[in-house]
Amino acid sequence: MRGYTVEMSFLTPIIMLLVMSSIYAFFYYHDKNIIAGAAYETAVVGSNKAREKPGSQTESGDRSGTDVAELETLFQSCVNGKCILLSTVQGQVTVEEDEVCVRAQGTWRKMKVSVEKRAAITEPEKKLRDIKKIKEFVNGT
Repeated sequence: MRGYTVEMSFLTPIIMLLVMSSIYAFFYYHDKNIIAGAAYETAVVGSNKAREKPGSQTESGDRSGTDVAELETLFQSCVNGKCILLSTVQGQVTVEEDEVCVRAQGTWRKMKVSVEKRAAITEPEKKLRDIKKIKEFVNGT
């Protein structure tokens, strides 16, 4: 009986270390998925807003009409209160001529998560109109 107690006194800290490490790993991946999902959602919403604004594209191709501060606020509202482990989460949105990029970072002590998501700004209506014009031209109507 005495040998069993001594063996358990060595095994119990190792088992507790494994359990606590597993819990921290679950929290880490949970928070990383929350941040990645919020970043992707923000990028897609920014892409749709940039596409919907009439005349938002300038002559140089820049889509500066998209409100970056509004998208950063959207990102923060998607993340607030959902992360378990990461205490500081920050997102940075950049709108380029053909895509919206969201870079997000979360930190907790020495642990750091970095995510980057992009969404292309597409104009499917323009392609559909061009296809319709080509078909009308070929058919002669």
